[in-house]
Amino acid sequence: MSSSNLNVGTRVYLKRKVDKPEVTRQGVDDAVKDIVETVRRDREKGARSYARRFDKWNKSILVSKEDIERAIQRVPYDVKKDIVFAHRQIESFARAQREALNGRYKYSFFFESLDALYVPFTHLTDTKTVTPGGVIAGSKVLPVNCAGCYVPGGRYAHIASALMTVTTAKAAGVPIVVASSPPKDEHGIHPAVVFALVTAGVDHILCIGGAQALASMAFGLFTGHRADVLVGPGNRFVVSAKRMLFGEVGIDMIAGPTEACVLADHTADPLVVATDLVSQAEHGPDSPCVLVTTSRELGEKVNSLIPKLIKRLPNRSLAAATVSWRDYGEIIVVNTRKECADVSDEIASEHLEVHCADLDWWHANLRNYGSLFLGEETCIAFGDKTSGPNHVLPTRKAARYSGGLNVAMFTKTVTYQRMSRNVCGKIAPFSARISRAEGMEGHARSSDVRMKKYFPTKRFDLETKMPELAARL
Repeated sequence: MSSSNLNVGTRVYLKRKVDKPEVTRQGVDDAVKDIVETVRRDREKGARSYARRFDKWNKSILVSKEDIERAIQRVPYDVKKDIVFAHRQIESFARAQREALNGRYKYSFFFESLDALYVPFTHLTDTKTVTPGGVIAGSKVLPVNCAGCYVPGGRYAHIASALMTVTTAKAAGVPIVVASSPPKDEHGIHPAVVFALVTAGVDHILCIGGAQALASMAFGLFTGHRADVLVGPGNRFVVSAKRMLFGEVGIDMIAGPTEACVLADHTADPLVVATDLVSQAEHGPDSPCVLVTTSRELGEKVNSLIPKLIKRLPNRSLAAATVSWRDYGEIIVVNTRKECADVSDEIASEHLEVHCADLDWWHANLRNYGSLFLGEETCIAFGDKTSGPNHVLPTRKAARYSGGLNVAMFTKTVTYQRMSRNVCGKIAPFSARISRAEGMEGHARSSDVRMKKYFPTKRFDLETKMPELAARL
């Protein structure tokens, strides 16, 4: 049951979430394990069997060029323009991230034709240094060879998720991007999702959902390209599949239900705050939505407004938002903005809105969040769809140590080293002595054999300790 006027320390809860036992995932994990192992063993046959069973889909899993063209034709022109606008926003931000990793991304965009042309990286910055011992050591950032992007189905058409995942992968320079999404109807994937995937630069589209989709991309089914990284939101079956496949492939994160937290003071508009919380409750019946405020008056107004706003939602969203707010909604009143920031960092919400004076102070002092939305003009829904920064974000307090999907998740930093013969002669004795201190004689002899070959007149460790063996090197 929700609690009213409950005091916990300096906090007052005008509304508190319902205490519920933690949902066990054992049944889900067992089911997903069966799916993954069946697809691993039976390959495409196994994936198709689950597509028929769960998606009611008995047509081709790999979406053909002809089917893509037919889907795109079904998308209204105005919707195409909106998708293209959102793509440009997301792509621009992702390119800025990529440049921060010392790479370059070249692109050309043709707005009139609603098309995008991607040109591969022509240069990856090579970061070099020379160590005190004279070793030339370097690193460079390389994209993975193939990324698998999951776009959920369900009650909504997740256009934005298609853009967020594929666009970011392409901006990172990934040569092959495979996307998978369940069919909406007898025609296949929602046509606007297909258009979004094509606009973002996808290479292959699979019409399949759930754990079987993740396994198909991980094992390279239908395309011949095994995903090195799997990304994208999804239900608990998708999350379980990611967890199970991690190690064979990289993943973006283990995400839970969408979370939203709003920080507000006396300057905030209660209607705007309430509307934003309801917008996030719409995601699902288990989406936490929290208001932390220094103004009791504001908190009480928001608490009275939210049920009214939920009742005005269409049926598709009404049930989810009702349960979400009833079971997971909270309104917390604190005394100072410092307490407000502390509570926020404790919550570590996926999305964090700030409706307060002195936004610079909040920007400087808040630490734990997936994505921060500063000021009334900047709302979570914008970030969900079109602002630019990614909406695939950490949940369940993972924002304490992790950020959202970004180009770095599609790249790897590799290192190299090179030595001249003279530098080898400087390094080898140190390496030999440390190896012997560790008890790793084989390692030490890799140093010794080079000293014997390159500097035959010099004495080295093995010659001193085991001259007979050194003579045979």
